[in-house]
Amino acid sequence: MNCIFCKIIAGEIPSTILGANDEAIAIADLNPMAPTHVLVMPRTHAANFAAYLRERPEGLGALFALAAEIGERCGDGYRFVVNTGSDGGQTVEHLHVHVLGGRAMQWPPG
Repeated sequence: MNCIFCKIIAGEIPSTILGANDEAIAIADLNPMAPTHVLVMPRTHAANFAAYLRERPEGLGALFALAAEIGERCGDGYRFVVNTGSDGGQTVEHLHVHVLGGRAMQWPPG
């Protein structure tokens, strides 16, 4: 498979791992959009949120538990972002949750 996130999970591409559980890992984003910007992704490949929900719904709790654990480190609040599809801003076709924090978030987001 030519998925960059699968290669990171397999240890083929080095990354800064900030947390992990049986279902997911969390890595530092290489192009941060906030003082804290972490990507939390399932260990099994799924192109997007809907695909993961269909293929492995039992994994969602652990995925978001890790995202929340990372978010709690951010201070006074954090935001989860899950982009799906090109119009949604998804650039890597492997489900990942952006955990953003360390500053006040603006609304609307984009």
